[in-house]
Amino acid sequence: MGGLGKVEARLAELGLELPPVAPPVAVYVPAVRSGEFVLTSGQLPMVGGKLTLTGKVGAEVTAEEAKAQARICALNALAAVKSVIGDLDRIEQVVKVVGFVASAPDFTGQPGVVNGASELLGEVLGAAGVHARSAVGVAVLPLDAPVEVEIQVRVSGE
Repeated sequence: MGGLGKVEARLAELGLELPPVAPPVAVYVPAVRSGEFVLTSGQLPMVGGKLTLTGKVGAEVTAEEAKAQARICALNALAAVKSVIGDLDRIEQVVKVVGFVASAPDFTGQPGVVNGASELLGEVLGAAGVHARSAVGVAVLPLDAPVEVEIQVRVSGE
């Protein structure tokens, strides 16, 4: 695969490409390393610097559309992790995923939406992608995004 690590080769097999790190929309950094952990900031489903969908899940956005948006968030989170550690093959375990879903008042399918992120991490990282998780419904997200995902990973040493 021309010098790609195993994780990025797997992304390519899935027809995916690691995007550039999404620039922060406020005063924070995309990811921070603390000891053996890398924690990402919340990642929006940005593609080419823009949201492709906006609105509340269960109103303007379907659960299926939001699940696909959560996959994009997870891909952006992996890009943020790579920006800190340089090589995604250093990920030993995805420890925690937190997904926020901008929800219509009667929408209760947050876990299914956040499955988009969880499934992508499993497809890309295999057993290292298995994680603890929270899926939270919220009134609104930055830029009127339908979903936001943050991850915490344990990485191998320098």
